[in-house]
Amino acid sequence: MARTRAWLLLLDRRAAWCAAGFVILATVRIGATYREFNHTIDEPAHIACGMEWLSKGSYKLEPQHPPLSRIFNAMGPYLAGSRSTGRDVIYKEGAAILTAAGDYQRRLTLARIGTLPFFWLACAALYWLALMEFGRAQAAAAAALFSLTPGVLGHAGLATTDMALTGTFLLTAASFVWWSRGPDWKRGMALGVSAGLLLAAKFSALFFLPLFLGVWLVMRRAAAKEWVNGRSTVSLGIAALAGLLTVWSVYRFSFGPTPYGFPAPAPELLAGIEQARAHNAEGHASYLMGQRNKIGFLLFYPVAFGVKTPVPLLLLGLAGWWMIWKRRREGAVAALAIAAAMLATGFLSNINIGTRHLLPLYGALAAGAAVAAVAGRERGGWGRRVVIGLLAWLVIGPLTDHPDNLAYFNFLAGSEPEKILVDSDLDWGQDMLRLSRRLKEVGAEYVVFNPFIVANWHRDFGFPPIAIGDPVSPMPGWNAVSLTVWKSGRMGLGDEHPEAQLWPDRFSPAERVGRGVYLYYFDPKMFANPPQLERFPSP
Repeated sequence: MARTRAWLLLLDRRAAWCAAGFVILATVRIGATYREFNHTIDEPAHIACGMEWLSKGSYKLEPQHPPLSRIFNAMGPYLAGSRSTGRDVIYKEGAAILTAAGDYQRRLTLARIGTLPFFWLACAALYWLALMEFGRAQAAAAAALFSLTPGVLGHAGLATTDMALTGTFLLTAASFVWWSRGPDWKRGMALGVSAGLLLAAKFSALFFLPLFLGVWLVMRRAAAKEWVNGRSTVSLGIAALAGLLTVWSVYRFSFGPTPYGFPAPAPELLAGIEQARAHNAEGHASYLMGQRNKIGFLLFYPVAFGVKTPVPLLLLGLAGWWMIWKRRREGAVAALAIAAAMLATGFLSNINIGTRHLLPLYGALAAGAAVAAVAGRERGGWGRRVVIGLLAWLVIGPLTDHPDNLAYFNFLAGSEPEKILVDSDLDWGQDMLRLSRRLKEVGAEYVVFNPFIVANWHRDFGFPPIAIGDPVSPMPGWNAVSLTVWKSGRMGLGDEHPEAQLWPDRFSPAERVGRGVYLYYFDPKMFANPPQLERFPSP
């Protein structure tokens, strides 16, 4: 018991340093993935839009996502000399930006570095939130556990929008808790700027933030009644003004016509919100446990987080949430409000394509896990031993999957996680460099493959000639299959010909390349009349 108290005292005194140490180690792990993985399908699109903002001063290519994170991701390539090339298709435009100077890996690395500030922001905001609600030891543990989470590390290593959402949402949640403890003009301004950055990071904030505030207010009704005064009203007014100005500044204080028929500040913002609304109404191709549809699945996110989260983090996080719920009258309920907001949004959304869309949920889990871990250590005995065992499992277990943090699954998913999830949870097109190396090792003169991403395959990745595959029949020689193209896209058929039996359903692969590609070899002698191979066109 004395040693436990000494450990907690040390953690309490050196909380910030302990958290910083874990964040630094996580940053090193993130950086180690940059050259291991080629660009995923969405990265060129985000880079292209950010580059338009930087080099042209406009934001028209694709306003469905706000520009904040895209600006950061395009900044490195921009400072290295990259500029917009004028292509209309954002995926081709982004790929051209990455490859135009002939140093693809360097440009991609520079783009991905732009996501790191949002990862650091997420860790710092979570530390601040846990510090206010629980204490120094729990704050250090929350930031450390968050920095160990494979899903967080995977998306922190990509030039995408999801980590920006995570960082700004956790910052907004922490700013709100701080504001609620003493509303004044300074705290109101901090809350407004945080919320403005959140809206400039992802339009799902329009769901997340009201739901978070609503759940928090329901659980803190007594505290909310204290705000009904002039000082709080003025503070909220300052917050609203600061938030609007922050969002407008990210859109370069633009003014012009909107999709609704009237001119307004930041018309790109309103155009983007309308595009996002239409996208959600239309739905998006989604896959879960062998089933496909365009309006998502009610249980998509519970299942996805159940198999994508390290089991010890799940156990500690759920135990911590229960402890927080039992002590909710003490007021430390932000972690529960974050979790409720994330899951409610997931249930309401028609776009179910990855845990990345609810990434802040890992912050809530880490906060709960920190509460449970510190409580277990304080109690000693079996509780202490269980906590030590779970923490050791959490630290060591995911390390065996490094650098495949993006495609991490726990043991509950089994050896074929593609039977449960694909897309950005498993195969986002990130294993093409690995596939290229493997094809060279086996001496493939060509490969039959339907690619998932836009790239110059031979020049940038060193691929042999690519032939277009047939969905129902394999071709002679080496055949590669993207798990997402297979499971979610039905080998290019989509919703057409539902009666067709895809050939990967009938054959076992020779090997798995990385986490997202199956590789097959079919002896040409098996084919009485070998089909004519059609060359895959360059982008």
